[in-house]
Amino acid sequence: MTKKKLPEGLHRDTLAVRAGIAPSQYGENSEALYLTSSFLQPDAETARKRFANEEDGYTYSRVGNPTVTCMEQRLAALEGTESAMATASGMAAVLLLGMGLLRAGDHVICSQSVFGSTLRLFATEFSKFGVQTTFVSQTDVSQWRAAVQPNTKLLFAETPTNPLTDICDIAALADVAHQSGALLAVDNCFCSPALQRPTEWGADFVIHSGTKYLDGQGRVVAGAICCTEKYVNDVFWPINRTAGMVLSPFNAWVVTKGMETLAIRMRAQCDSALALAQWLQNQPQVAHVYYPGLPSHPQQALAMRQQSGLGGAVVSFDVRAPDEVTGRTRAFHVIDSTQVCSVTTNLGDTKTTIAHPATTSHGRLTPAQRQAAGIGQGLIRIAVGLEHLEDLKADLLRGLSTLA
Repeated sequence: MTKKKLPEGLHRDTLAVRAGIAPSQYGENSEALYLTSSFLQPDAETARKRFANEEDGYTYSRVGNPTVTCMEQRLAALEGTESAMATASGMAAVLLLGMGLLRAGDHVICSQSVFGSTLRLFATEFSKFGVQTTFVSQTDVSQWRAAVQPNTKLLFAETPTNPLTDICDIAALADVAHQSGALLAVDNCFCSPALQRPTEWGADFVIHSGTKYLDGQGRVVAGAICCTEKYVNDVFWPINRTAGMVLSPFNAWVVTKGMETLAIRMRAQCDSALALAQWLQNQPQVAHVYYPGLPSHPQQALAMRQQSGLGGAVVSFDVRAPDEVTGRTRAFHVIDSTQVCSVTTNLGDTKTTIAHPATTSHGRLTPAQRQAAGIGQGLIRIAVGLEHLEDLKADLLRGLSTLA
């Protein structure tokens, strides 16, 4: 069936519902789910042309699938990029990025505050293949500039960071990268395109863990790279076709439908996160609150400029403690006292989640790496969902009010 051509200049909320591939011959209004490993070919010559990439057409779901294409087109429309490549997870997207752009002898500059698995991938796994990485302060542009070497090929940052919500100046890092002939990749899973479009600030690649806000209900694992069509077709697609880091059709369909409610979920969760952060600041057992929407956050002005005036839905805080051992004990007490929040490391869910980063998401880092990232044993991360705010306050107060 021929799909109506969408007009130019549509808002992101409309693109989140309407962007994607045309309906099948049956004219379904809701996007179809193509659960098939392979696709029938009309004849041997057509099969030859499609497998040789001489003619468009689906052949095998490791190579391409209509449901996955729909998700890719919708995400690219939201990010404002020409194209997107879906992957099996957010970490698969980072791996694909590195495999596509880096060679032995290349150099990467990476924020020292990125997600723990991303840090390990650059520091440990890529180093096995002769790629060196220098880790620098998330917020100090001068450190990024000083770290540039003649063989620097890639700058990598996430903003806000997990879990301390540090903000990087995307435009400033883009200038550092491009002045040295390098490229900039930004992990945007905390904000999603509902709040932030990194390419509008000069980023070359946008990385997503679709597991988070794009899905929005904690149902599937997914990832993606958003960039130009040339990079997708000439660099990433051949690797993904061979290596098989592809997203399953079912997971792609779930994420596609999740994006339809992305904007309204994000606005509601951001509002609750700001109110919860303000409340936490006034609790006597809380030493510090990390949230970009608070005036106390050192990059609040930058966050408001880059993130559509919203602080995001993740709030982290340190419980008050005289030392690290006591900090962990008290943090565990607050977490274990909750009856509403879900004790899990995932975020972006409609259900509020609570986690202890030092022993979960960043537990595989060395003590020195955690210290460099500013992650102490008394730190608790909350990804605010859609529950009533007063219920969340009462849930945290169960533990905070009973700390010894």
